[in-house]
Amino acid sequence: MQFKGAFTALVTPFTNGRIDEDAYRNLIEWQVESGINGVVPCGTTGESATLSHEEHKQAIRICVDQIKGRVPVLAGAGSNNTAEAVELARFAKDAGADGVLLITPYYNKPTQEGLYQHFKHIAAEVPIPYILYNVPGRTGVNLLPATVARLYKDISDICGIKEATGDLNQASQILEYCGPDFQVLSGDDFTILPLLSIGGCGVISVVSNILPEEMSELCAAWFAADVSRARQLHFELAACSRMMFVETNPIPVKTALSMMKRLKLELRLPLTPLSTTNEEALHAFLKARNII
Repeated sequence: MQFKGAFTALVTPFTNGRIDEDAYRNLIEWQVESGINGVVPCGTTGESATLSHEEHKQAIRICVDQIKGRVPVLAGAGSNNTAEAVELARFAKDAGADGVLLITPYYNKPTQEGLYQHFKHIAAEVPIPYILYNVPGRTGVNLLPATVARLYKDISDICGIKEATGDLNQASQILEYCGPDFQVLSGDDFTILPLLSIGGCGVISVVSNILPEEMSELCAAWFAADVSRARQLHFELAACSRMMFVETNPIPVKTALSMMKRLKLELRLPLTPLSTTNEEALHAFLKARNII
């Protein structure tokens, strides 16, 4: 499997309204040095919704250049505009990304047939491995297991899904319908171990922005059949997972990284800084865990 283990859904550092290239490169390098299995630029955690097209391309270009083939780069390239998604996927391929993460179209609320045709059209235009991304809580539409299976059967470049429903029954149905070679990655840090236990192959993680070594170790322990160690890490990471979603992602994780001195805290509207209460709680948590 090409996309296996712990992949970090990278934040995008900003300074004075622009991508902070030095901070971004340093973050990526630290992730690789810490044993992360792959990286995902320009996803939800990377504030893709407020990146211009040029910034989106810049972030992918920087990431691919910094990684230099050491781990897979799965570039976010989704859109609720099919033609725009084709353009972004083509750029990711040309830039040297190993695969593309395609979110379901948001706001439009397409039917299951519309979802099928959307992904089919993109894959026909740009040949590259695709991981679908299903997060109904953000998009308002749920990519159902039967549609996932249809896409996997009909389109050879579709090889997996980032499943972020938090619904293990749905994830189980996807694996049941698609078989063990289909790459199901958790899109929720809370559900990594349960998903691995039914045949998932890893996670696209928010938490690994700040704890890459622990997240990659959890996956490695599971694949090494060290269930007790994987379970231990699952519970050790649980409180951090809750803290990273105390407000809308990526507000808490960017705040944590700023407290760790890995970037300057800068969010783009409509995202706003953590409330004072949550900021104090996050600082106390990171200090108690010796993260800062």
